[in-house]
Amino acid sequence: MRWEGGRRGGNIEDRRGMGGVGIAGGGIGALVLAAIGYFVFGIDPQTTQQITSQLGTGVGQQEGQAGTPEDRAGLFVDVIGANIDDVWRAKLQGYRPPTVVLYEQGTSTGCGYGQSAMGPFYCPADQRVYLDLSFWQEMETRLGASGADFARAYVIAHEYGHHIQTLTGASQQVREAQQRAAGQAEANRYSVALELQADCYAGVWAANAATVSNGQVALSAGDLEEGLKTASAIGDDTLQRRSGGRVSPDSFTHGSSADRMAWLRRGYENGDPQSCDTFQSI
Repeated sequence: MRWEGGRRGGNIEDRRGMGGVGIAGGGIGALVLAAIGYFVFGIDPQTTQQITSQLGTGVGQQEGQAGTPEDRAGLFVDVIGANIDDVWRAKLQGYRPPTVVLYEQGTSTGCGYGQSAMGPFYCPADQRVYLDLSFWQEMETRLGASGADFARAYVIAHEYGHHIQTLTGASQQVREAQQRAAGQAEANRYSVALELQADCYAGVWAANAATVSNGQVALSAGDLEEGLKTASAIGDDTLQRRSGGRVSPDSFTHGSSADRMAWLRRGYENGDPQSCDTFQSI
């Protein structure tokens, strides 16, 4: 994937080096398989508040350095984020960029206390995307996801997809529908539709990345396949098998590997957010 030399966004809040509460017993790796099925690419604000309580941490407000990080990993997030913003400015009237917070181990958020084991997540309460960059390695070594740049960019673009859903009101509509749901299985189907739509939105970004950047940010041959590999690795059915559990579709919250791959591909092939209506089948 081509990205170096692309426009920087300047919408990064860097909290790395500020410390945070780790997870006892081996850090992120100890809980990643248990937590990832619930948190990767999405987050329930009530759950983070519960974690804060369980940890017994008195977490105050944190503010990091705003601007453009100079390390390569930080620059990657900044350039990709700026490009995603440019795509959505062209696709969504009134688009407002989120802030991207880089942190280590744990950090305070508008949705409670965020932990690395949750994976990358978006908090609608403060409209921020939270990234602990050590998670890339966890995805590759423990989950079999791709380490390619586009696979990592897909993760970022998915979280921006949740920001789009907040701006359009889709997230609020899902919460209201879940409150009316007849049971947990029906409520989960709305969660799955929301997550698959974010996958599709990531594909829409990828299809338009080169156009808005004059080719400075662009996919290369084989990049889409690397993204699809990651989508497959983090499907609910794959994660349930990996953790030794039984595959239970009614408990899915993010979608099967096949569905995540299909919607990422659909967004990429159409390049239009109107093609991302994942709620029709509910």
